[in-house]
Amino acid sequence: MEKNWDVVRVLRHSRHDWLNRLQLIKGNLDLNRVDRAKAIVDQIIIETQHESKLSNLKMPTFATLLLTANWEKHLFQLDYEVLHETETKPVNESEITKWTASFFAVLDRSVEAFQENSLSICIDQVTDGIRFFFDFSGIITETALLKEFLEQSVEAAVTVKSFLDSELSIEVFMPFR
Repeated sequence: MEKNWDVVRVLRHSRHDWLNRLQLIKGNLDLNRVDRAKAIVDQIIIETQHESKLSNLKMPTFATLLLTANWEKHLFQLDYEVLHETETKPVNESEITKWTASFFAVLDRSVEAFQENSLSICIDQVTDGIRFFFDFSGIITETALLKEFLEQSVEAAVTVKSFLDSELSIEVFMPFR
């Protein structure tokens, strides 16, 4: 995880993302593709709602990791979804943040570069904690490295749901403190 996200760097990356999105909308409107422009706006609204929910988790270090992940040089594109609307109870934020940052690093060493690798994280509050679902789709070249990492993930309650050469599905459970 990049440690030095000062305000200027965050604003520069955010401004770049927004300009790209505005250019997509403008380009589609110029081509009279109003439905496509509306779809892009709808997608931006959904992503912004998830950013807001992520920020409301009261897990600032974890939120920073996810919010800035696509600005770093990962070999996958990250998207995330927060399912619940309400404020969560505290969990061990440092543990899930450390595990997730380590998972990102291992994933970067385990997948084929320049492919359409994507990682989706779904965050769901349940009665006794928060479940984090990690779903990867792409080309995994170093399955042994990933398997070793997952087997050593004893500090977090990690359950591997599926593991193939082109997909990986993991659930991590963090109990409330």
